[in-house]
Amino acid sequence: MNSLLVLFNQIVELYIWVLIINAVASWLVAFNVINTSNRFVYIVLETTYKLTNPALRFIKNYIPNLGSIDISPVILVLGLIFVKNFVNEIFYKAVF
Repeated sequence: MNSLLVLFNQIVELYIWVLIINAVASWLVAFNVINTSNRFVYIVLETTYKLTNPALRFIKNYIPNLGSIDISPVILVLGLIFVKNFVNEIFYKAVF
């Protein structure tokens, strides 16, 4: 059972890193630091977008529009950290 908890924690951490990569890459594209005509950049952006867009779109439906500021990745990261800690807490209370 402990290995399942470790796997869950690693998946959540990996998804958080995908969210961070997606946010930073979108900023770099917006400021013309990187160019999307580069095939590698396009593949990375497309992959991170497809992985993160469903969860971010769900959050964007419930938060108010703040103009050009998008806080949905921050809310999702905080939610994932909360869920990870909550699952760990429940697991350790059940075991010990």
